[in-house]
Amino acid sequence: MTSQKSMKDLLAGLIFIGFGLAFGYASLTYEIGTALRMGPGYFPLILSGVILLLGVVIFVQSLAAGPDEIPLGRVPWFGLILLTGGLIFFGVTVRGLGLAPSLFVATFMSAFASERTSVVGAFLLATALTAICILIFIWALGLSLAVTGPWLRF
Repeated sequence: MTSQKSMKDLLAGLIFIGFGLAFGYASLTYEIGTALRMGPGYFPLILSGVILLLGVVIFVQSLAAGPDEIPLGRVPWFGLILLTGGLIFFGVTVRGLGLAPSLFVATFMSAFASERTSVVGAFLLATALTAICILIFIWALGLSLAVTGPWLRF
């Protein structure tokens, strides 16, 4: 007697467990500190523990669940490439282009990961997110981030 398991939840749980373990391991390279005197690795370690716990809960629930009502569909490779490309673009260009252009282009690219997003919707989302981030990080928190970077100065 074979029992069907929820393949979506099983895979999601394993992905969460993998990310939790990877980020937990990476956070150990930083000083952890204590709850009262947190080091730079404290929050990533706690967050990775939460992600790991969530992954274990999802994985265990998948073992108790019945089969998926809807089978796994095709992998949205185009959306995956756009999301990954947007993250890489932001990481590579934020110092050279500055926060606003890098964030705008990365958000614009990532918005097209959904097949339902139009050009206008992606533009509005990128504009709003860029404005909100500038207001929060530069104006409200006073972080010394360049709105535009040296690549755009003539």
